[in-house]
Amino acid sequence: MKTLSLKLDDAVFEETEKVLEQVKISRNRYINEALEFFNQVQKRKLLAETLATESKLVSENSMEVLREFDQLEENEW
Repeated sequence: MKTLSLKLDDAVFEETEKVLEQVKISRNRYINEALEFFNQVQKRKLLAETLATESKLVSENSMEVLREFDQLEENEW
């Protein structure tokens, strides 16, 4: 495990302390779980951005292939 020092806004700290009193877990565990969750959310956002970018890159090529298929079908009739 790594040790780290962090500064929290007073309001965030106070709200966290109130929640911790109710959920009965350590502050350390709570912060670890929160960061793990936030990391998962961020990974999903990054993946969505990557997929959107790559989709745009191949969309022109895909449309060109579809046009070529349409031409082939028209020539067959």
